[in-house]
Amino acid sequence: MLRKLFDEQRLSLNRFFEQVDIDQAEKILNQLLLCKGAIILTGIGKSGLIAEKISATLVSTGTRSFFLSASDALHGDIGIVGPSDLVLFLSKSGESQELLDLLPFVQKRGAATIAVVSQLNSRLAKNCADSILLPIEKELCPHDLAPTTSTAVQLLFGDCLAVALMHAKNISIADFAFNHPAGFLGKKITFRAADLMLKGDALPLCHLSDRLIDVLHILSMKRCGCLLVADEEEKLAGIFTDGDLRRAIEAKGSDALQTTLSKLMNPFPKWISPEQLVREAIAKMEEDPARLITVLPVLREGRVLGLLRMHDILQAGLK
Repeated sequence: MLRKLFDEQRLSLNRFFEQVDIDQAEKILNQLLLCKGAIILTGIGKSGLIAEKISATLVSTGTRSFFLSASDALHGDIGIVGPSDLVLFLSKSGESQELLDLLPFVQKRGAATIAVVSQLNSRLAKNCADSILLPIEKELCPHDLAPTTSTAVQLLFGDCLAVALMHAKNISIADFAFNHPAGFLGKKITFRAADLMLKGDALPLCHLSDRLIDVLHILSMKRCGCLLVADEEEKLAGIFTDGDLRRAIEAKGSDALQTTLSKLMNPFPKWISPEQLVREAIAKMEEDPARLITVLPVLREGRVLGLLRMHDILQAGLK
């Protein structure tokens, strides 16, 4: 049964994309872009829930928006609507009496009005300044009653508008992060290398002239899976990893223990600056699927400031 319903809904959504008026949708988008005030969404029942979600998405992606309850609006909340605002009325039928009652009062306040409906000749579509039809043949509900397909296309339309506005406004990852300071999403897009790196005495530092046998205890004790090889000014010269240790023993046998790190290290390690996001560090660690790395030196002007470990990234829930 569920597979059959999935297939039916997929066909319904495909028909929506095939039939929706793209030119009219672009016109609606341009009106949103030109709006000097807030983009207000309202609706009744399930359409109201979708309107509230779309408004929340707009806010989180950098567009000033809020949801207006149609019933509460007629009891005082309409005072928040101003002449520079734009109100989107979501309704499948376009005949919801609460929205029809609200519409003239919104228009008296000078706000622009757009009906988002699935019935072409509805009163809401006729009386708003503009409208768009979200075409559907029927609800997924077997009785064609419960809002299912209609709310799905409303949500699709609203989310596409929100992302289109992001593109048009050039909302950067930093702008997005500014609106999401807490929780998993906030950490993922605000944590920088400096926030998570090992530093100070926790760093597995050694020098170019050190013999491998003399620094093995650092490799073991610091539990970082690597040695950061630095010069006298603590500028990074290279990195020596657990994998390099295995390869050195295989190639040189016991002679590897008497070899200096300058001859065993990788002199061209990947690194990151302390200001860069942890998500950028993850991308750098995984950019070569054939040679994934689990540690990344953190440098400023070549000097070792810290070490970022994939283990700590995973422990922080950032991947």
